[in-house]
Amino acid sequence: MMKFKLKLNRCFLGAVALVTSTIGCAVTEQHSSTIFRYNESAGISSLDPAFARNQANMWPVHQLFSTLVEYDSALTIRPLLAKKWIFSADKKKIIFTLRNDVYFHNDPCFLNGQGKKLVAQDVVFSLQRLMDKSTASPGAWIFSDKLDPVTPFSAPDDTTFIIHLIRPDITVLSSLSMPYCSIIPKEAIDYYKSEFRAHPVGTGPFSFVSWDESEALILHKNNRYFERDATGLRLPYLNGIKVSFLSSKTAEFLAFQQQQLDFVNDPDASLKDELISKKGVLRAAWMQQFHMQTGPYLNTEYLGFLLHDSSQPSLLNNVKIRKAINFGIDKKKLIFYLRNSMGTAANSGFSPIGLPSFDSNSVRGYTYNPDSAIQLLHECGFDANHPMPEITLTTVPNYAAMGSFIANELKSLGIHVKVDVVQKSLLSEQMSKGEVSFFRGSWIADFPDAINFFSVFYSKNPSPPNYTHFSNPTFDQLYEKALFTYDDIGRFALYRQMEQIIIDQAPVVPLWYDKIWQLFQKNLSGIASNPLNMLELRKVYKK
Repeated sequence: MMKFKLKLNRCFLGAVALVTSTIGCAVTEQHSSTIFRYNESAGISSLDPAFARNQANMWPVHQLFSTLVEYDSALTIRPLLAKKWIFSADKKKIIFTLRNDVYFHNDPCFLNGQGKKLVAQDVVFSLQRLMDKSTASPGAWIFSDKLDPVTPFSAPDDTTFIIHLIRPDITVLSSLSMPYCSIIPKEAIDYYKSEFRAHPVGTGPFSFVSWDESEALILHKNNRYFERDATGLRLPYLNGIKVSFLSSKTAEFLAFQQQQLDFVNDPDASLKDELISKKGVLRAAWMQQFHMQTGPYLNTEYLGFLLHDSSQPSLLNNVKIRKAINFGIDKKKLIFYLRNSMGTAANSGFSPIGLPSFDSNSVRGYTYNPDSAIQLLHECGFDANHPMPEITLTTVPNYAAMGSFIANELKSLGIHVKVDVVQKSLLSEQMSKGEVSFFRGSWIADFPDAINFFSVFYSKNPSPPNYTHFSNPTFDQLYEKALFTYDDIGRFALYRQMEQIIIDQAPVVPLWYDKIWQLFQKNLSGIASNPLNMLELRKVYKK
């Protein structure tokens, strides 16, 4: 690996060395003299936004880079690098007007080390690079079969950027908010080449300082960041970020308890009974030490059935069996005892609480009803004298207890389930190849629109995301119509019809809609959860 040396302010280096200390340098703006410290137990594999495929990579990428648009806390899409956008009359062009006051971070890749002004050609370069097969980005699918093959992007001038679509598609604008679509300078790619993963250059609120993959990632406040708060003060308030890489979640919490970390996301499951009650409330013994916040997380945990599986044609291919399993699991009890109420029973279909289109009054899924489950089994010819053959549920170690709970629930109905626990990588491979007939899965939103969840069931999508191999012509027609329905009322009505088809055909058992669970020190303010679980630090203030 190439090594790059930067000249750093001596006071800042001292703050980095002593995790619990604050920067002692004089600052010119209010609230800007502190470092935010969090741990990433999974480690970071790349700081290149083209490889921001998981939360571990997304969080630092979000601090270093900016996208054309973003979602606010209310999940309303708003401009960021773009000042505004309009659709052409045929909805096949999205025309963006860019800000004229955005600069890339200072870096040796630029002339005299001074970050250049962002222009529309940088946007063209960034998105073309994302699509380029030689980049091998896992985010290349975002624009698959959506863009004009001859001229996908254009930049008529420095502040105008245009996306050219094959057909109208509501998802393209939302996709531009994803970290994959962060804007980068060509100069940095030319200068650092493959080392760009470890030497990122963006326009975000924080700039890169150093990254020791076994020790820590250090970021510094970007003093030329373009956003300001309501009073005119330049963001961010923090002076820097330190990310440590303790692999043990237990050690992470200990460091947090000792105030060596400012924030913990999703504490280790082994700690949940000590920290929170079965009702999901922080226990009194901890209330004086730190704050806890929860909120909707756009993630649905579910069980999936491989449809048209020749190995079990009379069992899981039978919709009545799938419905019986849906009726036969007490989701509320599962969440209460195994998750200390960190989740909501998924009784309203597949798309979760937190989405603007979510409507529990209009969409009624499956609630616990053992009598209905037994009746469906009887209709299939199964009872105490004619038991149903054993089926296998494949899950991963973190969800082994959940698998045992579900097996016990279904056993009381006459459905015998063997739980097969395998490593996550193996299960992902088996699901992709269609080698497991009954499996545990989860779907986390790429962007906050239910169409992203329905993509899991669109028959023209491969596996992933269509792990169940679900195929329904009516569903496909509604899905395609929703792609070019731009008014929310009309699109949400289509979503309700799609959700009902999923409920009626039962290719999955939605178990729970997830919750964010975060702890933070009492000297922090401005830190707020959001349904995408993106770490947002621009307006965080540390006393």
